[in-house]
Amino acid sequence: MEELAPLEDACTVVLLRDGDAGLETLMLERPKSSRAFGGAWVFPGGKVDAEDRVAGTGGSTNELAAAVRAGLREVAEETGQQLRGSDLVWLSQWTPLQSLPRRFRTWFMLAAAVSTTVVLNPHEHSRYAWLTPAEALARHGRGEIMLVPPTWVTLHHLAGLDNVSQALADTKANKPFEYETHLLPSDSGTAAESPLRGVMWPGDGAYPSLQHTAPGARHRLLTAALPWSFEHTIG
Repeated sequence: MEELAPLEDACTVVLLRDGDAGLETLMLERPKSSRAFGGAWVFPGGKVDAEDRVAGTGGSTNELAAAVRAGLREVAEETGQQLRGSDLVWLSQWTPLQSLPRRFRTWFMLAAAVSTTVVLNPHEHSRYAWLTPAEALARHGRGEIMLVPPTWVTLHHLAGLDNVSQALADTKANKPFEYETHLLPSDSGTAAESPLRGVMWPGDGAYPSLQHTAPGARHRLLTAALPWSFEHTIG
């Protein structure tokens, strides 16, 4: 069995504000020349560095605290927004496909933006936009912007919420979602033969088997064609 790439940690921060059309999120476009998510629209964030794992007193800190520290630093570097640790609310954690050569386990946090001003780091992102989750998903569905599955699913979740207060309260009241991603198998039963079919997570009746038509609940994102379709049912 091929050895898996070790998991590294990262943090993504979904900045929220109340706009005229309702809840809005800050979306950043990665440069098309970027090796990581080139051309995709993403939320601010980046990897957890060694200094993020060391508390101010010189002692070690836990994984969640390290992710928070990384998120605060990355938001400041990429948007100019200066947040506090207490501003971040843990929404979800994403573990990527086992086949990737470099694997980042990413903590997704929600936070209310502290300013409408955004100062981009031109080395990290080329453009930004405040969009309602529904509008971001619609643009993706029309092929106007590129999204990756964790961003898409997060937007899909937020599209059902009305404002920042509701989003933060709802997230605080619920256990963080944990997504360990596997490719959705093809009709032949082999995921590798159809990597664009979609992805699935724990709770899906086919997870982690190789029978995409297995009975039971559905927890998957179908990505073979636009617009993508999210299926989440209880078996």
